[in-house]
Amino acid sequence: MNSRIGGPGQLPLRGRALLLWGEQNLGFKMENFDASLSPYFRALLGPRDTRVKGWFLLDNYIPTFICTAIYLLVVWLGPKYMRTRQPFSCRGILVVYNLGLTLLSLFMFYELVTGVWENNYNFFCQGTRSAGEADMKIVEVLWWYYFSKLIEFMDTFFFILRKNNHQITVLHVYHHATMLNIWWFVMNWVPCGHSYFGATLNSFIHVLMYSYYGLSSIPSMRPYLWWKKYITQGQLLQFVLTIIQTSCGVIWSCTFPLGWLYFQIGYMISLIALFTNFYIQTYNKKSASRRKERLREHQNGSVAAVNGHTTSFSSLENNVKLRKQRKD
Repeated sequence: MNSRIGGPGQLPLRGRALLLWGEQNLGFKMENFDASLSPYFRALLGPRDTRVKGWFLLDNYIPTFICTAIYLLVVWLGPKYMRTRQPFSCRGILVVYNLGLTLLSLFMFYELVTGVWENNYNFFCQGTRSAGEADMKIVEVLWWYYFSKLIEFMDTFFFILRKNNHQITVLHVYHHATMLNIWWFVMNWVPCGHSYFGATLNSFIHVLMYSYYGLSSIPSMRPYLWWKKYITQGQLLQFVLTIIQTSCGVIWSCTFPLGWLYFQIGYMISLIALFTNFYIQTYNKKSASRRKERLREHQNGSVAAVNGHTTSFSSLENNVKLRKQRKD
């Protein structure tokens, strides 16, 4: 591993010992997993990449699977546990957390863009071994991208602690739970080449998104934050561009396995469907409800004015009657 990047090969020995214990006791070695794949499935995936052998969390699928299972368990039990408890503020830690993910996303975006530029990656189709040793920079950065998906589980945990359960949607859970697992397979089979594009766009979007969330955790900054709607639009554009770029790899094929390209197109379509539904529910319906509310307020105001005039007219009539009675 490149010492400048500070990759997974430099993680503490305790982590490696824990991983070794998991392999020995759970009996789920990747060699057995490889052997169990059908010939057709292996043809779609291609051969497993040996360049990431020994990297933290990549040799064995069990840790990634367990982390996902714990995540889903917390999503299920967390809101029940917090139901009778007061929400946590988490303001200080949220600022640090979102700042950290903003900087990590910026680092990944910069490294991927410069790596692709330096290695003369082909936009239409790029194999996983076309650039030789130069591919290792992309592999190292994409490992951090995979690991960031584990860190991002904290998004949901903060929602639970703050009792913002309305933000724990099907889209949110689906996106977080699937990305970590998908990228474990990506890192083991296609850790560079055509895999770079979606991660690069997503890193850029996350720079905007986590900077927004970091600033929104400071109450005095909230009135000045106006770009949340455009972040969702950017995410939708990201998925469309990824489909276009992935389709280029299908049309102008290279050594990158076709099965991964088909899978990515299908996954992007699922995200477009879910994010579009989220956008409609969040922004279009809110705009419609605001228009109805303004119309209702206008109508109520008109009625109030009419009632005011009626009341005034009735009062004037009563005053006239009283004066006549006095004269009599």
